[in-house]
Amino acid sequence: MSPLAVKIKDKKPGQRACDEKDQKGEVCCGHLKRWYTPDEEVTKELGKGVEIYRCERCRTLYRPVPGDRSTAGQRYELHPVNILGGFSRDNK
Repeated sequence: MSPLAVKIKDKKPGQRACDEKDQKGEVCCGHLKRWYTPDEEVTKELGKGVEIYRCERCRTLYRPVPGDRSTAGQRYELHPVNILGGFSRDNK
């Protein structure tokens, strides 16, 4: 079996743009998007249900680092929401 044709890199915390360089040494800067439907070759290589991001321009694949809890590298807290969609606040 041939090795995976696309590159797989680790996504840095907060990274949203591709940092892959082309033959001329220019940075791609394509937007990284979560890839929900990987092809068969990638699924065989990485496994099923793995979180993976793909560059829109050069198709380089990125794995998220364990410490990054969101695509923007920011930490979000879940807040309870009432039936009308408003945030519920605890008055302590």
